Amino acid sequence: MTILVTGVRGNVGSGVARKLAAAGLPVRGTARDPAAPGLPDGVEVVQADLARPHTLREALKGVEKVFLYTVPEGIDGFVDAAGVAGVQHVVLLSSIAVTWADRDRNPIALMHLGVEEPLRKSGMGWTFLRPEALATNALAWAGQIRSEGVVRCPYPGSYTSPIHEEDIADVAVRVLTTDGHRSAAYSLTGPQTLTQREQVSLIGKVLGRPTRFETIPVDAARAAMEGSYPADVVETVLAAQAMTDGRPATVLDTVEALTGRPARTFATWAADHAADFRQPRAYAN
Repeated sequence: MTILVTGVRGNVGSGVARKLAAAGLPVRGTARDPAAPGLPDGVEVVQADLARPHTLREALKGVEKVFLYTVPEGIDGFVDAAGVAGVQHVVLLSSIAVTWADRDRNPIALMHLGVEEPLRKSGMGWTFLRPEALATNALAWAGQIRSEGVVRCPYPGSYTSPIHEEDIADVAVRVLTTDGHRSAAYSLTGPQTLTQREQVSLIGKVLGRPTRFETIPVDAARAAMEGSYPADVVETVLAAQAMTDGRPATVLDTVEALTGRPARTFATWAADHAADFRQPRAYAN
């Protein structure tokens, strides 16, 4: 039973592949460039691109289960190739946004629904993992924290319940390796609801140096984001932050229910990623 992990260099995919390999299971990963660094040890890696489904045919040979990232481009081709290969079960990394009231006009929800729906209709078994907020989103602050110890955003009191990528990977491995999860959709959160200001403070504590939050106008935040994200996604993110400003997010026990242990805290995540927020050492010649 070979398990294919797409995006094996990703924050979640690399953890899924590593944990499956550590359990002695046959696992294959896909990457656009298998020769590039950053791949998990002990995992067979092949070249493939979800947006170019014809590249998946070799990768899917002999595969029974797949851990899949959300890539709407090419999803129909993936479903066809997986069907031909005899894939029995697909575990999709989706988003809790698909459960929101505005899912029919929310671009983040629509992107994930664009993959969920074809999988529902495919005839293959499926399970959807729907995190509320990835703790790795905080890596967007790394440059500011390294250079100035300051994070600039418009809504310091905006709450999320950030989940460690290792917890998502643990859930994915559980779903891929045990029965009873087909046609299930699991919403996932971390164990605490935290404001953006509180997250920045926790990162500072791990680093052992002060970090602070500076509130900036929404227009300034929009201008800073527009170079990296589509305009509709920028507006959706800013609107979500405004809506959750001062409103604690829901905390779910799904991780513990599925894995048998509590979800990791954001403080643990910050400690695991401390190097990302520290300034590189200066070495004398």
